[in-house]
Amino acid sequence: MAIEAPLSKRKKNNYKIYIGVCVIAAVWFGYDGYVSEKFKAAHTQQDGKPDSTLVFNRWAPPFFIAAAVLFGLCLSKIKNRKMVAGESELIISDKDRIPYDSIQKIDKTYFDSKGYFIITRKDSNGREVSRKLSDRNYDNLTAILDHLVAKIT
Repeated sequence: MAIEAPLSKRKKNNYKIYIGVCVIAAVWFGYDGYVSEKFKAAHTQQDGKPDSTLVFNRWAPPFFIAAAVLFGLCLSKIKNRKMVAGESELIISDKDRIPYDSIQKIDKTYFDSKGYFIITRKDSNGREVSRKLSDRNYDNLTAILDHLVAKIT
């Protein structure tokens, strides 16, 4: 029986907020730089050249739109990401798999208060490697932690 922990709603919502802020900023600066006659008059010098504020407001919108597109691409890339606790290993990603027999200890001291636990394991070279798993990144971590503790003990 595999237990899944999908990517947290907090992380997805943060990307949506970043996209919204970038789009609003692009519209705001674009309006001030191109449409608002009052703003253009206030930020034009005596010789007819725009000052630095007006230049910024004309150049900024494409960069904010590009940032919004990048945040959208990041969101689409990670939206279906999940962690799976299977029968023999913890699968965090395609490249990051932790076999249960390599786990040495699980430090869940701060899980109730801060929402994370640390897995310490031996890698293929014999070195100790720690991995911090947080509820800010994944939902349903309580079930994953209970399953890990049951498998380790």
